[in-house]
Amino acid sequence: MPKLIRITTVPLSLKLLLAGQMKFMKASGWEVIMVSSDGKEVNEVVKKEGCEHRVIPFTRKITPFRDIYCIWLLMRLFKEVKPDIVHTHTPKAGFLGMIAAKLSGVPVRVHTLAGLPYVSSEKQKRSLLVAVEKFTFKMCTELWPNSFSLKKFILEEKLVDASKVRVLGAGSSNGVNLSQYARDELKENHLVAAMMRVAPGENDFIMLAVGRLVKDKGIEELVEAFLQSKIVNKSKLVLLGSFEQDLDPLREDIIRKINDHPRIVHVEWTDHVAHYMAISDVLVHPSHREGFPNVLLEAGAIHCPIICSDIPGNTELVKHQKMGLVFPVGNTSALKEAMEFAFVKKETMYGFAENLYEKVNENFDREKVHQLILQHYQLLLHAKSQSTSLN
Repeated sequence: MPKLIRITTVPLSLKLLLAGQMKFMKASGWEVIMVSSDGKEVNEVVKKEGCEHRVIPFTRKITPFRDIYCIWLLMRLFKEVKPDIVHTHTPKAGFLGMIAAKLSGVPVRVHTLAGLPYVSSEKQKRSLLVAVEKFTFKMCTELWPNSFSLKKFILEEKLVDASKVRVLGAGSSNGVNLSQYARDELKENHLVAAMMRVAPGENDFIMLAVGRLVKDKGIEELVEAFLQSKIVNKSKLVLLGSFEQDLDPLREDIIRKINDHPRIVHVEWTDHVAHYMAISDVLVHPSHREGFPNVLLEAGAIHCPIICSDIPGNTELVKHQKMGLVFPVGNTSALKEAMEFAFVKKETMYGFAENLYEKVNENFDREKVHQLILQHYQLLLHAKSQSTSLN
């Protein structure tokens, strides 16, 4: 039975970014161990995935002494388990996990790349983050960007040897659970609860943003564009996600507007994202950087119209005025105009949403993505065994 260790920095990533993946691999005959820092999601992840979980005290900040300790703990784990494949996801888990796996002699070391933090970082941190990414890529035997645009970018930046870079299928780290985002499968009580939380007026136009409430996700421009728009008194802006003021803080005036404005509704993170998408007229995703955004796949699966920024990960999925509206990243005025267009041209937006649904349904079914990952694991193990026998 081949052994796989799957590592993310925090357990929330195991729960959301890789949902069902470990369970599928176990059902396919693999021994699977999940690794992350501790957190409230651990018990839920273990129950849903049916796999063992080990805690390594990762942090998401730069903490050299803690990081060295985590590498040592990982090496102990790898020595104990002797995995055939170590597969990491998220920046810190990738950096520490790939170092430990290389030092431990793990034969197949895969890192999934879902974005590059340095792209939107301050200048003083940029060179350090670039060095970290380059070292992570050097340590892995396979690098899987989750979009073709991300692959193109890292090769143009000369961050990695092209021979180890591979995009699986049409992209995405985990696809989308189409049944979970099918409107006729949604539970009415959760739909009612979402509607009560938003409390829209009879004709209010509901605009939804899903994700962390941080500068890097374009939340500042989103709030400003909404408040400047001609439709502010006919709409509600719903922000579904949590603040992370310790990592990528929003301006204090933006936080005040989010908390105080009667037309802005802040909803802390919930597992019922599909229900909020189902009651929304448009999903707005103004992020400054993405690999391949899951939230756009989810919106596509549930037929929710989209407005998104023109960053590579978004535009790989959403074509302007064919599958949604795309505006220049960081441009508050253009975002405001897109919101107003979506309000006036509702039927046009629904047509875009139908086009996106067809693309998502054809290319990003989660079951197909899981099968593709399994096939590549098997190919990598076969190639490694062939190489070993020749030597």
